[in-house]
Amino acid sequence: MFAARCIAVSSSVFVLIYVLLSLLVGYVARHIYSHTHKLSPKHRADLLLAVRLFPLLAAGAVTAALTVPSFILLEPRSIAEPLGVMPLSLGLCGIGLAGFGAVNAVAALTRSSRLIARWTSRAKTVNAQVSVPVLRIGRDAPALTAAGILRPRILLSGTAEFILDPHELRTALRHEVAHVRRRDNLKKLLLLLVAFPGVKGLEAAWIEASEMAADDAAVENANEALDLAQALIKLSRMSAGAENRCPQLMTAFSSGAASLINARVQRLLAWNDKGSAYAHHRLHQSASRIVLAITAATTTTAAVAVTYTHLLAQVHAATEWLVR
Repeated sequence: MFAARCIAVSSSVFVLIYVLLSLLVGYVARHIYSHTHKLSPKHRADLLLAVRLFPLLAAGAVTAALTVPSFILLEPRSIAEPLGVMPLSLGLCGIGLAGFGAVNAVAALTRSSRLIARWTSRAKTVNAQVSVPVLRIGRDAPALTAAGILRPRILLSGTAEFILDPHELRTALRHEVAHVRRRDNLKKLLLLLVAFPGVKGLEAAWIEASEMAADDAAVENANEALDLAQALIKLSRMSAGAENRCPQLMTAFSSGAASLINARVQRLLAWNDKGSAYAHHRLHQSASRIVLAITAATTTTAAVAVTYTHLLAQVHAATEWLVR
């Protein structure tokens, strides 16, 4: 009975914190968009993903570091008190959220696996001189796609290979390699697992930033940026909407709304060779942010360590109120 009460209380605290923080993230999402546009696409994508996953990480940390220890250390084992309505309700809510996310993730994995198997059934390996295997597939698939999580591959349509010149094809392949290196398909799976109402805009902003970050990783000078822009224009015209039917756990090269395609093309056309110096400037800024983050984390950890016993008592008192 003691173990059952511990599980019920811990899961109730986790769900309560997770739901409240998720609602808060959804509420402040628009403010987050406006304050991240000055960041580079890579840093913006990382920040947006961190904000989106923050409710899960925070709820897990509080539950593991405070709720479970406080219950084990301070709850009398000899008392057999019944669970109240609140823990049961929160438990059911947690089961519903977990089930919804699991169904979304399994459905996306199943659909992606079936399509990859169908598209690659007669695929041939292409010697593209990139770090990820490239397979030539038929015309019924998106023109250029990074597929797979554990065994990532790049799927290249024969039509796309024909209409792109060697320079355009090389930069487009590097764009997809960037998605693979950043494990964007795995990140999409995580977002499906933590699905929650009201945060779709935040997830769409992350997808936009991740596409632009892959663009930046694929080019090193203005000529390559122009090649990538031309490849994007050609493939978006050729696809005629096929890219937007790409499964959720794949990254199609010319996917997204027309506004996103236009924004990417405009960024690439405006690219200049000063981007390298700008990147170094951003690198120094990032190093400063990392130092500040480490300092803040160290200070917070020290403060929690000093007051840990008092925090455990306060958390146990709160959970006692919760279960009654």
